[in-house]
Amino acid sequence: MFKELIELESILEIIEKSSLEVQSLISTKIQSIVEYKNEKLPIYSFVIGNSDQSKPTLGLFAGIHGLERVGSQVLLGFLKSFIIQLNWDQNLRESLKDFRIVSLPIINPVGMKHLKRSNGNGIDLMRNSPVEAVSGSKFKIYRGHRISPKIPWYRGESPDHEMEIESLTLIKFVKDEMLKASVSMGIDFHSGFGLRDRLWFPYAYSSEKFHFFSIVEKAIELYEKTHPHHIYKIEPQSDSYTTHGDLWDFLFLESRKNHPENIFIPWTLEMGSWSWLKKNPLQIFSIDGLFNPKIEHRFERTMRRHYILIHFITRLMQNPKAWT
Repeated sequence: MFKELIELESILEIIEKSSLEVQSLISTKIQSIVEYKNEKLPIYSFVIGNSDQSKPTLGLFAGIHGLERVGSQVLLGFLKSFIIQLNWDQNLRESLKDFRIVSLPIINPVGMKHLKRSNGNGIDLMRNSPVEAVSGSKFKIYRGHRISPKIPWYRGESPDHEMEIESLTLIKFVKDEMLKASVSMGIDFHSGFGLRDRLWFPYAYSSEKFHFFSIVEKAIELYEKTHPHHIYKIEPQSDSYTTHGDLWDFLFLESRKNHPENIFIPWTLEMGSWSWLKKNPLQIFSIDGLFNPKIEHRFERTMRRHYILIHFITRLMQNPKAWT
């Protein structure tokens, strides 16, 4: 066990102690078991709200890179707060009749427990899909490579090799719980790039304009009007760099192939961990200090600052006619 998994299971206990009315709105299960060095670790899922998979759906995901613990911590904090609120907020319960939240809060439990960016096989899960980048330099190793699992950003053996269990679990969950929705939006929580928090939309593999760019523009416009002093740099991921094997590009291409009538928009929240290093350079000597705030008040500030965004996108998904 590790602290994020302990926190997740404490949320399961809160659900068990909730009223039957609240319990009926929440489904939790173990989607997969990941085995590593004689231990077995679960990948848990949450589905909250209407069971009709065609309803507008918000997906919340974290822990793809095991070192980026703060993403799972922020997401678990939100889920805990949301579920506690369900116990006393009748209006919130009513809103879930036409809206769903689905989540995998710890996608790479082996990496998180053992302080590894990759999974137990040394594979960077966010470089693991068969999608090949068509833009950017061919020689930048961080874009994904097939040289060796001993080098970061390793994609796996070959494009024909089956993806990792964690990647397949995410893909199956999103296909089952999001892509059938008329409108769905996902946020994947990461940390580790730049001095500023970034909110990325597709593509990671190409600098071409995103298929739903006009819809994204409308959502951004609503956010900036509602929260004009927000903290994010909002841009396509390709404005920062392009990568091979991005799972969200893969899932978006799958959605266009299998559900072209639906709107699916995956976002990546990249928390700018270099700002934590700038304020506390000694973090560089800690294996997870490159990706997480180590001083308590900075951790608490990080836990608070992104809730505004999550609550806004929750309201956005409850009012899809306002931006689609």
